[in-house]
Amino acid sequence: MPYFDAASAAPLHPVARQALLAALDEGWADPARLYREGRRARLLLDAAREAAAEAVGCRPDELTFTPSGTRAVHSGISGALAGRRRVGRHLVVSAVEHSSVLHAAADHEDRDGTVTRVPVERTGAVDAGTFGQALREDTALACLQSASHEVGTEQPVAEVAGLCGAAGVPLLVDAAQSLAWGPVPEGWSLLAGSAHKWGGPAGVGLLAVRKGVRFAPQGPSDERESGRAPGFENLPAIVAAAASLRAVRAEAAAESVRLRALVDRIRTRVPELVPDVEVVGDPVRRLPHLVTFSCLYVDGETLLQELDRAGFSVSSGSSCTSSTLTPSHVLRAMGVLSEGNVRVSLPPGTADEDVDRFLAVLPDLVAGVREKLDAPAAPAASPAPDDSLVLDALGKRCPVPVIELAKVIGGVPVGGTVTVLSDDEAARLDIPAWCAMREQEYVGEEPADRGAAYVVRRLS
Repeated sequence: MPYFDAASAAPLHPVARQALLAALDEGWADPARLYREGRRARLLLDAAREAAAEAVGCRPDELTFTPSGTRAVHSGISGALAGRRRVGRHLVVSAVEHSSVLHAAADHEDRDGTVTRVPVERTGAVDAGTFGQALREDTALACLQSASHEVGTEQPVAEVAGLCGAAGVPLLVDAAQSLAWGPVPEGWSLLAGSAHKWGGPAGVGLLAVRKGVRFAPQGPSDERESGRAPGFENLPAIVAAAASLRAVRAEAAAESVRLRALVDRIRTRVPELVPDVEVVGDPVRRLPHLVTFSCLYVDGETLLQELDRAGFSVSSGSSCTSSTLTPSHVLRAMGVLSEGNVRVSLPPGTADEDVDRFLAVLPDLVAGVREKLDAPAAPAASPAPDDSLVLDALGKRCPVPVIELAKVIGGVPVGGTVTVLSDDEAARLDIPAWCAMREQEYVGEEPADRGAAYVVRRLS
């Protein structure tokens, strides 16, 4: 069964498995002890730290192993903010950061800190100049991911790092998605990563803090990991994580070229094979293994279930695949179509024939979901027209409000309007996206007693 969700968790690399099994026999003792077994464990830990630091591009004594990538992010943000509290309590993040960063930012606000969330372009990238304008005299820390977990867009880290450096603001980079493919550009002050994103075991993160960065670890600490990650180290997992990072880096150049070609095939062929599809994310500045697209008039949860039955494991940022009933914060920040959203992230070793079979089954699966939802195949012909029409879609979830809009737009004359009443957050994205795809005019959003009123003017 093809596994196409490596961005969530990459399959365990063979080198990681071998290193894990070997370290279970050799690295079970306490590396802080001076007897033989402890010294052996310490040698393994030191070797793992050196290997990981080399891959990251930092000194071994700047790198700490943490219990997860999320813990690395949280520790990095809280420690940097505390270390620079005399400068101020202002934090700058991009609007598309991983949820671990945004949760830390929300916690900072709850503790009377201030946060600026920098918007992104439709590709999902921040404008470096706009990010730089968000920096203030009281800015204690800035955060920018190296590449999007959800759409694969690479961020202008080098440019932003230069602006942060000129302003004297440390930059924390979440490099979880990109570390497998190469080092992050120079200029960062703190860096976080997660082993299960590159084929290491789950439960290992890393946090690098450059020398000279003011940093004050928060919470109880002990003598382990420089006081930044208290508790007994999971040494076998750490050894496996470092070994697999070195292994995937050695394979990255060749595998990147191969997977990029497969992703290019998906990016090109899906819009040709499936009507009304929007491929999202930057087409050039992106990770080599990841592509995201959204299908109009499609229930994302149903599509994922159909793909699973067909043997494909993928993920989605659609609101109808989550309990929150809101699209992913990344798609919202980008302002792109959210319904029927599919993220394909190929693990190393993905076969060409698996991608070909995915492209072969996808059109019928999408058509089947649209048929179940009674989605319109073409714009409805105009009956005796009214100048305006109000469509009550309250209580209906994605993609039903857009489907009903498509069915009634022909009921008004060219120049007439349809006002869609909806309390589904996805409508704020999907109705403007539908207008762009159908060459109709999105007039805007108006307040309503419940939800919002979205006004669309018929142009053709």
